[in-house]
Amino acid sequence: MSTAAQPVVDPEAIDPYALDREGLEALVAELGQPRYRADQLHAWLVRGVDDPGEMTDLPTGLRERLVARFTPTRPELVAHTVADDRHTHKLLLRFPDGEAIETVLMLYPQRATVCISTQAGCAMGCPFCATGQAGFRRQLTAGEVVRQVVVADAALRSGAIGEQDLPEGAPSRVTNVVFMGMGEPLANLPATLATVRWLHDPDGFNLSARGITVSTVGLVPGITKLAELGLPVTLAVSLHAATDPLRDDLVPVNRQHPLAEVEAAMAAYRRVTNRRVSIEWCLIGDVNDDPEQADNLAAIARRLRAHINVIPMNPTPGVRWKEPSRTRTQAFVERVRRRGAQITLRDTRGRDADAACGQLLAAYTLGAGTRLPAAVGAADRVDAGLALTSLGPQPTEGPAAPDTPGATPDTPAEAT
Repeated sequence: MSTAAQPVVDPEAIDPYALDREGLEALVAELGQPRYRADQLHAWLVRGVDDPGEMTDLPTGLRERLVARFTPTRPELVAHTVADDRHTHKLLLRFPDGEAIETVLMLYPQRATVCISTQAGCAMGCPFCATGQAGFRRQLTAGEVVRQVVVADAALRSGAIGEQDLPEGAPSRVTNVVFMGMGEPLANLPATLATVRWLHDPDGFNLSARGITVSTVGLVPGITKLAELGLPVTLAVSLHAATDPLRDDLVPVNRQHPLAEVEAAMAAYRRVTNRRVSIEWCLIGDVNDDPEQADNLAAIARRLRAHINVIPMNPTPGVRWKEPSRTRTQAFVERVRRRGAQITLRDTRGRDADAACGQLLAAYTLGAGTRLPAAVGAADRVDAGLALTSLGPQPTEGPAAPDTPGATPDTPAEAT
């Protein structure tokens, strides 16, 4: 990471992207300006302009005062990798204090999705995750989270990121945002909720609540708070293991919030929001791709009427586990499907762009001569436990039994 001298910032300086509409109105009122100036300021910020000197419809005196009040928090693009015929762009953004985070822009027909980070690093300690390998450094502010969407949206409007042109026919604006980058969104709840409000603002990015997905490893209090927001954003829970002993090591927060508690929170979220939840599953070769995990995963998904997204693990520096074979991957997916659960095998987009969460930062950090701390102890425990399990009997193929007498698999009406 950068060791250059850090800029001296006025302690009362403000990142304008950290202010909601009420905050902007309070700011212009403090500066003796009419309320409509807040609307003008907000419109510039949505367009990616945070330099008051460029806000030409504001009075010169106000622009000068805003220059003095705004803190320099615009991120610098320090690395940019491209994949999928320019349809996937992985960005490493560095903030003025030297911290770097990752943002991914993924382009589809009629859709532009931004995967954003909420923390510099992560404290969840999942041993297969490149971000977890880097450890936790600090929370991102709401402004730093929003700015990632601003960077992507400005690129779509200009048709290029840095020196790289976007492909012909790319959407002109961001349509979807997923909180699936570095960090645990519900461990930085104030910034996450503030960003969701910014994105959903009809006069801002005007994203549909259904176009926003918040991912979590299963922080139950955060799931409850997200439900209280009153917006039916999609909740995606990263299970990665369907039995408590394996999940204790793959997702250590399971020791505080075991599977039964997480499942209950997911069910409550669906009741409150009337929005189907998703289950995320990173498929790791010879770790969580066996018949027992498939059967238990299918049972959980049927009870919740949830959709499962399976993503084969991307090889990552410092992580010794690998993706499963194509044959084993298909067998896992088909077994879950035969047991009545809805499941999709997602493509590993951007593999040649280091687009798995934390991979670009890992490559950047390792290239700078810094070793990433490895969660070796957890990996050793998982491998030792799997070796013992392999000596015992394995579940046999057969028809799926319902979870409760007379129960049948449900088919959610809405699409993810």
